[in-house]
Amino acid sequence: MKYFGQQQGEMHKQLARIIYKPEKIEEAKQLFLDLHALLHMGAVTQTSENEVDQLLYDLKEEEYAIMPTKKDETIAWVLWHTARIEDLTMGILVGVGQQIFNEEWQKKMNVSIKDTGNALNDDEIMELSHQIHIPTLIEYRNEVGKRTQQIVSQLQAEDIHRMVSSKGIRQIKETGGVTSQQDSIWLLDYWGSKDIAGLLLMPPSRHLIMHFNACVKWKQQIRIRNQFFRQ
Repeated sequence: MKYFGQQQGEMHKQLARIIYKPEKIEEAKQLFLDLHALLHMGAVTQTSENEVDQLLYDLKEEEYAIMPTKKDETIAWVLWHTARIEDLTMGILVGVGQQIFNEEWQKKMNVSIKDTGNALNDDEIMELSHQIHIPTLIEYRNEVGKRTQQIVSQLQAEDIHRMVSSKGIRQIKETGGVTSQQDSIWLLDYWGSKDIAGLLLMPPSRHLIMHFNACVKWKQQIRIRNQFFRQ
């Protein structure tokens, strides 16, 4: 069952059909920006509330740190994980610049890690979920979303086929965006095999649809169940 993102999924399919066509570059960019706006809170693009707002607006602090079943993560982890991946891939690989995350953000969010959280075990996910300062995490994610909008709006047709640079991949590793653990380091090979279009079609779009679909399902389970795998 789809809990989140039916409209976004159709938009993503259309984006995949036109993104490599040079004559469609402006249409593809606008479609991406419209899709991406629906995958971030309305405040990011100064638009009306959407499914992301509806997911988060009434969540209690403790609900961000619940694993409904042993197959699940937490909503806090998803927000961290998706924001870090978007920050790294869009800021460094697509924008050929820097990530937003730094020591100040790390301190404000009250986290000890810098990476995407791919390799965290259940204990570590729960520790992150209980320690992280949720309002600042949401603020960070909003800033990442705003920056992605800026980067994509400035892309040219020739950028779409540009391959990810090895320099950018090294930068992510050197700044701690991934760890040397197997469940983390594979991201470098995955991102390094992509062109810019390939990145736009995953980290700031389809990746978010998939994770937020899970989050909406978890929220429903949290509201109707009395026992959870971890909390």
